Amino acid sequence: MANNVSRGEAAYLQLKEAIQSGALAPGTRVREVEIAERFGISRTPAREAIRRLESKGLISIVPHQGAVIASLDHQQTMELYDLREILEGSAAAFAARHASAAEIEELAELVASEPPFAEQPERLAELNRIFHASLYRAAHNRFLERALLGLRDSMALLGGTSLQVEGRYDTAHAEHQAMIEALNARDEASAEAAARAHIRNAQRARLKLMRGKFLDQPVDN
Repeated sequence: MANNVSRGEAAYLQLKEAIQSGALAPGTRVREVEIAERFGISRTPAREAIRRLESKGLISIVPHQGAVIASLDHQQTMELYDLREILEGSAAAFAARHASAAEIEELAELVASEPPFAEQPERLAELNRIFHASLYRAAHNRFLERALLGLRDSMALLGGTSLQVEGRYDTAHAEHQAMIEALNARDEASAEAAARAHIRNAQRARLKLMRGKFLDQPVDN
């Protein structure tokens, strides 16, 4: 049983990563047998992984199609970022109040590790996820952290990373540094303002990325 659970967990994490990276795009059909073959597992843990992702809204059941990777429309994307701005701002403010010196130092080290990967958006995206997860923990509010991690799951449906937008890394890095400065100063208002500005700019970059993908689509005549 334990082995089966671990296989199901591994399949779940791998499948979620494939969605997050864009390897499985929104609208892609998800079949148990294909997932089992892809990850070298039986159909039972594959089924478990699909059900877990469905419960989190990352997979939808569509009539006559079955399980497919869910998608977010323009309005849903706007709503997601709007809520994330509010919650991330609160997390930064709480972190300025509650985070230990060691936690702030960890965040600063993560930001300092970014420059060598300036030309590697996917690696930057991984570091960015670690940074934000560390910020959530540093807020020391389990309910806020849970809500933000739930939003992060929904963010996976956007696919890829807005850090691939030209110039976004430079501004994002500066925004992270501003957040660290506010945390070190224990300035709750500045930390919240910096975090909210960071998410607003991420939203703009995401919309630019979405617009570029739309323009790249073939036009039916």
